[in-house]
Formats: sequence, structure tokens, C-alpha cells
Amino acid sequence: MEPSSSISHRALLEELRRRRAELFESMSAVEHALAAPAPGQETRWADRVQGALVELSADFGAHIDITEGPDGLYRELLSTAPRLSGAVARLIREHALIEDLLDNLTASVGEPDNNPDVDTVRDRGTALLGRLVRHRQRGSDLIYEAYTVDIGGET
Repeated sequence: MEPSSSISHRALLEELRRRRAELFESMSAVEHALAAPAPGQETRWADRVQGALVELSADFGAHIDITEGPDGLYRELLSTAPRLSGAVARLIREHALIEDLLDNLTASVGEPDNNPDVDTVRDRGTALLGRLVRHRQRGSDLIYEAYTVDIGGET
């Protein structure tokens, strides 16, 4: 690898680490908001959940940008490790699915004059968080395979 590309490679991985930490913090905020007491204060609870979901949505959008963008991680991975194209395609599909789930949940909780069914929101929110956790795990595995294991034969 040329020196200039290794610098951009390191910068990309460092930015990915930073964004990953922000995404984790947002996921934690959603988890805490979902777990907060709701009886008698459903509107306040929904506002807190909705705010946490908006933040998570922004951080997930940044995650998509850094991975799928024109100078993103996936482009670099595919140029250096084409054997990982199936895993990259899966993560991209997951991005669209998670984004859709997140948008729908955020919209349903944020509807004006809506008294959301707390159990339903919690179930959907917990399912969303589970998908995000698994997505992050697969992303970590992809990075490990790409940069730690070099089995050769990439042509």
C-alpha cells in the first residue's frame, strides 16, 4: 500500500471507530428511553423515545455515509478484498432495512396527539436495537476479515 493511501486508510478507520462509538451511544440512549417508566406519563415518555430515535437516525445516517459513500469503507474493502463482496452486499441491504424500521418507528412515536401503545413501541424498539447490534457485529467481522486475515488470491 502506498504511504498516502495508508494515511487515508488509517484516517478512515479512525473515523469509523469514532462514528461507531457515537452509534453505540445513540443505541444506549434509545434503550434507556424505552426502559423509562411510562405509566401516567405516556406523552412525556414518547417524546423522550422519539428524541432518542431522531439522534439514532442521524448517527445511523452518518454510519451509512462513511461505509457506503464514494470514499467509504465498502469501496476500499471491495478494491482490496473482493472476496468480501457478499458480506458487503448483505450489510448494505441491512442498512436499507434498518433505516426503514427506524424511520417508521420514529414517525409512529412522533405523531402529534398520539398516545402510543408503550408495549408495542418497546417491542419494535427492542427489535430494532437487536438488528443494530447484529449489524454492528457483522461489520466488525467484516473489518477483521479484511484487515487481519490475508489469505491471498484476490484476483
